[in-house]
Amino acid sequence: MSAVVRRTNTLTVRPLSDADERLLRDLLDASASLWNELNYERRQQFFDGESVWDTADYRKQYVGVLGSATAQQVIRKNKSAWQSFFAARENGENTAPPGYWGNEDNGRELRMFIRNDQYTLETGERSRVEIPVGQDLKDEYGLGNHDRLRLEGCGAPKWGGKQGRLEIQYDEVDDTFRAFQPVTVPDSRQDSPLASEEAALDVGANNLVACTTTTGQRYLYEGREMFNRFRETTDKIACLQSKLRERRDSSQRIRRLYRKRTRRRDHAQETLSRDLMERLYADGVDTVYVGDLTDVLEAHWCAEVNAKTHQFWAFRAFINRLSYTAEEYGITVKVESEADTTRTCPACGEQDDTHRDGDVFRCPCGHEAHADLCASRTFLKQQAGKIEAGSMARPVRLKWDDHNWSELPHSPEKESPNEERTNRSTGDGKLASVGTA
Repeated sequence: MSAVVRRTNTLTVRPLSDADERLLRDLLDASASLWNELNYERRQQFFDGESVWDTADYRKQYVGVLGSATAQQVIRKNKSAWQSFFAARENGENTAPPGYWGNEDNGRELRMFIRNDQYTLETGERSRVEIPVGQDLKDEYGLGNHDRLRLEGCGAPKWGGKQGRLEIQYDEVDDTFRAFQPVTVPDSRQDSPLASEEAALDVGANNLVACTTTTGQRYLYEGREMFNRFRETTDKIACLQSKLRERRDSSQRIRRLYRKRTRRRDHAQETLSRDLMERLYADGVDTVYVGDLTDVLEAHWCAEVNAKTHQFWAFRAFINRLSYTAEEYGITVKVESEADTTRTCPACGEQDDTHRDGDVFRCPCGHEAHADLCASRTFLKQQAGKIEAGSMARPVRLKWDDHNWSELPHSPEKESPNEERTNRSTGDGKLASVGTA
């Protein structure tokens, strides 16, 4: 009997009219309201030392809006969150009880869960998703007794198999509704690259990811503008906190800014992970090495490094997200030590006399290139063995536009004869000199 694995299809969904969008928002808002009411009662009972399972039957209160099956899915999801919380406590983890999905005054987090036999997903030239609606909303919006809400689906599902519970979320940062469909597929049908190539990633904040593959492909995801926006939001939060009345530690506006900052980052991480894995899959990569920053952060800790790595980019969360996405493509992610990669020349192996000036790495041997791409190349050589000199392709540079990672046009400047560079700026407005072979 073959093993089974779980995969997730992600689609953008769009209401077909303004009325349909209002209906969808009402459904998502009611789902969040149900979660919050149930969760409030369980939190109060938990803090009072009582059983969190003795709660009112909230399903009956929301049947008219959500339908019985959908209301039950939210209740089961909340129960699962509390079970995970208690299991973590038993393992000695210091964790907080399940939280709320926003609030009515400050805005709820709009999401809902639909049982696997209660929705229909059809794909093709015109993909669509149909979901159930409670009778009260059907009457309000003039739907027939057997009508369901039909949404346009954008994006072809990657996985086929037994469908699981559908989750629909609204991303307020991207102003987009998304559907997440888990499916169960036989292990024999896992996706896998067509070759056994390898890649190494240098993860940072100025450049979020610098990637080099054994095929000679290189990718650079730029992050300076994203970090500047993150820092601007952080400064706004600090300014608002300084104006709070005594004994208050937050406000609705502060919480809204925190939530917006986190959602922006998470959306960029998710999109980067998928964009990168699609490129690596096409390159035939089946193993990706990621540097373990633990030793690096301990040796080079400072406030800015801490802010960039932990608060802005959330390194551990990103690695987890990257691993989950890689699994969908049959790619393995390995976290390994990247000690000395930032100061080691990939051309000659020199470490002591190399120099980094902004984005430019220089070695006395004449090698000069983008510093983060040099680090990823050195890291790859450490993990995968020697890479032939001169085999590196022109780097693909990508920039975030709040929706997608878009390729930047190649610079017309003349590249170094021994290494194609992505950016000759040293970071202080000066141009790096061109190295000699």
